[in-house]
Amino acid sequence: MNYKQISYVIVLMVIVSSLLIAVKPYIRFESGGGTIPGEVIKLPDPKLQGEMSVEEAIAKRRSIRSYRNEPLTLEQLSQLLWAAQGVTHERKRSAPSAGATYPFEIYVVVGNVQGLKPGVYRYDPFEHTISLVKEGDYRKALQKAALDQRWVGNAAVDIVLVAFYERTTGYYGDRGIRYVHMEAGHIGENIYLQATALGLGTVAVGAFYDDKVAEVVGTDGAPLYIFPVGVPR
Repeated sequence: MNYKQISYVIVLMVIVSSLLIAVKPYIRFESGGGTIPGEVIKLPDPKLQGEMSVEEAIAKRRSIRSYRNEPLTLEQLSQLLWAAQGVTHERKRSAPSAGATYPFEIYVVVGNVQGLKPGVYRYDPFEHTISLVKEGDYRKALQKAALDQRWVGNAAVDIVLVAFYERTTGYYGDRGIRYVHMEAGHIGENIYLQATALGLGTVAVGAFYDDKVAEVVGTDGAPLYIFPVGVPR
């Protein structure tokens, strides 16, 4: 292959890469976990204006591990999930993602939410719905999988970030692993700030048995973070 042919190949690769970035926000990926047919809950529309400024939320953000035995509202859960991965514009999501590859699925282990039965749910950012994966209160099972950290079991809900690395590494190669981890941080800070703005508490939990957490939430992806959320004591 001569120099001119190599140049054509490089130009073609750049064009294809640009097209992939443009269309990826519109691709619906398989979740890597099953759901119970018919068990889909439409969440309340997220609010785009709140009572607390982003500056105040940053100043007040803390890691909170102690929660009251009080329920969250469905509106609060809706806002938290939207902040984590909700669609904001042109099918782009609330947290930046390398090449718009969006490697994360959001699961929520619900124990104490008004009007919502306990269970493990998966969030659909495009429809702003949650689908029941399995019914029952799995907070204590998740606590056990997370080295028995009691705040995981005592929270009203636990938001679990599950990564599907191949969505990003398939495009960027091994460098994509770093990008996935960066994105986990973006999502986590959104959850922290939204919880603070809602008067709720959360903490980033990274110590757990990956396979056990995956078993609890019912996924074949890689759990990277657990965010317990509750009303602070």
